[in-house]
Amino acid sequence: MTVKPFDVLTKRIGQNVLLQLKGGKQVRGILKGFDVHLNIVLGEAEELEEGQVKSKNSEMLIRGDSIVFINV
Repeated sequence: MTVKPFDVLTKRIGQNVLLQLKGGKQVRGILKGFDVHLNIVLGEAEELEEGQVKSKNSEMLIRGDSIVFINV
């Protein structure tokens, strides 16, 4: 059985995810949506620095090419 990345992300809509970004930043929040470029919309987003919350946003758009990995 083949697992497709878009299927994995689609199943996670409405749930918490953690994004590792280029430059070492991390962002976590509720996955609200994404597109074919893996641009991601998070709700209740928190930017983390060394595991601690640095800032909070009600909604955040992350450009797909800045994402290293997505922890689902």
